[in-house]
Amino acid sequence: MRVLFSVALFAIAAPALADDTGSFTPLFDGKTLDGWTFIVKPDKDGKKADPKGTWSVADGYIRCTGKPNGCMVTREEYGDYVLKVKWRFPADGKGGNSGVLLHVQDEKYWPTSIEAQMLTGRAGDLFLTNPPGAKLDVDPSRRNPKVERQFFRLETKEPVEKKLGEWNEYEITCKGGAVNLVINGVKVNEGTNGNLSKGRIALQSEGTEIHFKDVVIKKLK
Repeated sequence: MRVLFSVALFAIAAPALADDTGSFTPLFDGKTLDGWTFIVKPDKDGKKADPKGTWSVADGYIRCTGKPNGCMVTREEYGDYVLKVKWRFPADGKGGNSGVLLHVQDEKYWPTSIEAQMLTGRAGDLFLTNPPGAKLDVDPSRRNPKVERQFFRLETKEPVEKKLGEWNEYEITCKGGAVNLVINGVKVNEGTNGNLSKGRIALQSEGTEIHFKDVVIKKLK
């Protein structure tokens, strides 16, 4: 009985694993930015910069200068998947800000979406952009009292982020209206009952140089 009860608990706690039967498909081929489109913040005169000045490929990774603000977005929409992304900030810098945007709904340079935060020291926070556009049920005790749409990551015994210059890995599971965030093998956040369950996926440009690689996705049944 104890064994059966344990198995039942595992099945409830990890529903995504039960139908995780596919294989990962690259969203970045390591050589080009094919399959992606770009949104950049226009300047004061309304002119948009050439995204090639912000996004490029170097030595098998995506180099983002961080300026101007904006994002690179998949051309296709996705729903019910496991996404893996590796990122790092340059070792000679002070870190910075960026994020993975989930279920992107529009063409704004900071689009309606759910952000899996990459801000140095706060990677793993959840950010609901353009309220009330994105909604998600997250433990209210972890809501930022100063920013209502931000939810702090779970407390962990050891730091989940690696040193500047080293690669971190996000594993993000989206299923229905639920989102689960894991960084470097440690669960850092979760939300349920979201009003967004499908959309494009984006990587942010937000003021600081950042690198991305090994961007892969696995569809869930």
